[in-house]
Amino acid sequence: METADILLSVLFGGIGFGYFMYGRRRQNIVARYCGIGMMLYPYLASSPWEMIAVGVGLMVVPRFIEL
Repeated sequence: METADILLSVLFGGIGFGYFMYGRRRQNIVARYCGIGMMLYPYLASSPWEMIAVGVGLMVVPRFIEL
């Protein structure tokens, strides 16, 4: 792994944990699952640009989707 991969994994994993805790406390299913996705997807991403694109996409989803 490169340094950028590790730093982005830690960054998006921390943000994902925050989304998960927010979704759990507010009973918001979309935020909860986006948080889980943000914590898990860095293991599957192959490049830093892909990691950034998916991370930003998952951060924006709870803003526009309400269940």
